[in-house]
Amino acid sequence: MSRILIADDHPLVRDALRSAVLYSCQAQEIHEAGCLDETISILDSMHGGKGEPDLVLLDLNMPGMNGLTGLIALRRRFPAIPVAVVSAHEDRKVMLEAVRCGAAGFIPKSTPRDAIAGALRQILAGEVYLPASVEEGAAAEDEETAEIARRLSTLTAQQLRVLEMLGTGKLNKEIAYELSITETTVKAHVSAILQKLKVYSRTQAVVFANRLQLEKARFGI
Repeated sequence: MSRILIADDHPLVRDALRSAVLYSCQAQEIHEAGCLDETISILDSMHGGKGEPDLVLLDLNMPGMNGLTGLIALRRRFPAIPVAVVSAHEDRKVMLEAVRCGAAGFIPKSTPRDAIAGALRQILAGEVYLPASVEEGAAAEDEETAEIARRLSTLTAQQLRVLEMLGTGKLNKEIAYELSITETTVKAHVSAILQKLKVYSRTQAVVFANRLQLEKARFGI
């Protein structure tokens, strides 16, 4: 038996989710909210008591949400209460970003009732739910990222510096001047970089350079 809060500004959507909740987990209590402020007010009134919700089903587009900002606010204010996004958005990046922001799952509103019920059971069991197609895409993306990282790890420190400068559009002579080396040495570095990264042009190497900058920014390097 579970306590569920459905937060969506469309009554018909709340009715559909209520039906899916009752079908999937025989909820003891179902509460409803139509905006972020009302959601927070209900959670504040229940917070810390025996009636605290086991799950919040949250729409990203209801009043006050401002997209993922509302999700982040709820996770910070009520870190012990799982929040699953139920949204009309079906963009894979949005789904993955929602999970990275602390969502316990992402259920598209186009999902059939039986599949919603399965997703709710999975989330209530403590697992993270994403549509199968999103999980497969994420796995492929992780594999690609790992391969890029592996290739970058084969570069020497000097080759990494040259690669970063290639990414800013610098010519060989400009790189040579900044690193106080000869153009011939720069050409040798570029040749080695292309070979190690398994690419065939400076343009393709720049793609790796941009990826390198993103990873450095991500980890604050």
